[in-house]
Amino acid sequence: MSDIVTITGIAVGGDGVGRLSDGRVVFVPRTVPGDRIRLREGSLERHRNFARAEVGSVVEAGPGRVEPPCPHYTADHCGGCQLQHLAYDGQLAAKRSNVGDTLRRIGKLQLEDPEIVEALEEWRYRSKISMAVKTVGRSDGVTVGLHPYDRPNFVFPLADCHITDFKLMALWRELRPRLGMLPQPLTRLTLRLDRAEVRHVIAESAGEPWLNAEELRKSLGSDVVCWWQPVDGAARVVAGPATGFPATAFEQVNPGMGAVTRRWAVEQLGDVKGQTVWDLYGGIGDTAALLVERGANVVSVDADEKAVSWGRERLPAARFIAARAEDILPSLPPPHAVVLNPPRGGLHWDVSLRLTSEPVAKLVYISCDPATLARDLARLNVNYTLMAVRAFDLFPQTAHVETVAVLEAA
Repeated sequence: MSDIVTITGIAVGGDGVGRLSDGRVVFVPRTVPGDRIRLREGSLERHRNFARAEVGSVVEAGPGRVEPPCPHYTADHCGGCQLQHLAYDGQLAAKRSNVGDTLRRIGKLQLEDPEIVEALEEWRYRSKISMAVKTVGRSDGVTVGLHPYDRPNFVFPLADCHITDFKLMALWRELRPRLGMLPQPLTRLTLRLDRAEVRHVIAESAGEPWLNAEELRKSLGSDVVCWWQPVDGAARVVAGPATGFPATAFEQVNPGMGAVTRRWAVEQLGDVKGQTVWDLYGGIGDTAALLVERGANVVSVDADEKAVSWGRERLPAARFIAARAEDILPSLPPPHAVVLNPPRGGLHWDVSLRLTSEPVAKLVYISCDPATLARDLARLNVNYTLMAVRAFDLFPQTAHVETVAVLEAA
């Protein structure tokens, strides 16, 4: 193939963007702005309005191209990271541009690209890693690892993940020779480090309960808690203390940057002393704790009962409710301000409807997906004014970005 493409930008998912000789936009993974590349023979897939292709060779490297430090990124095409080949300044610029473009294109908002707060650490920040399992034949043919970006049904064996905390990777090295002690047939394996430095092994399987978990725990150390999760069922502790941090509850995988993001978000509410504040999708209560510090009367809502239970124990000054936000809003006391931190799918329509039909003085929306944030801001725009937007890089080396939008009743 003779096509040589110049990469001019980075798309939302992390692929480089260029144009073919016929003018069609083409997305090419593992490229950076300024790269001149030759497309791999046979890799070009033409769609109606765009194309996708793979790199055959780099004719001329862009100024931001760097050597990825993780062997899996290059040798195994690991799909966990998308931007290791791009210098960190370039990653920040791409994310900032993508957030601004998404809010303008989908949300129809007139704004400049937002400021982005760089990460506290570029590497070893993840406090959780979830691995896929591929079994060929009997259980002795099991592979535990991650998916290549270009072969999502394949699993390569993981040796080390460079964005995951050293303590979890040390646990993985201890666990790898003991995979036979996990419940069979194993379908997924998650390792998690909680804020008390306790390590958790969460094994999902489609078979009988995990009966020898205590034996494995003893071989790994007393700072390990073992969880068994049946497929399509709830996880439970089978070895180690059953109290403390709920390892299956949602928490940002980058705890340090999660705290930076939440603190800035809460500060934008101003003086909330004595005011009622809703903390919707509040999880284990980290945002609620900051609001209580500022003297607010907090009502925190989340559908995860374990997260809510732990939040109640650690923060009795707040009111915690285990329910879906869209179901419980009519029964809550009228708020002065609301903090929203929904999952990737964004706000349920009923939540948007409640907030627009009965506007609150101040609203802060913490989002993990610029596209659903843009959609929801377009809905809220009828009764709110967007006051500020700031992006936070919670996920270096990946294309993901956290965004906070601050709104006031119009």
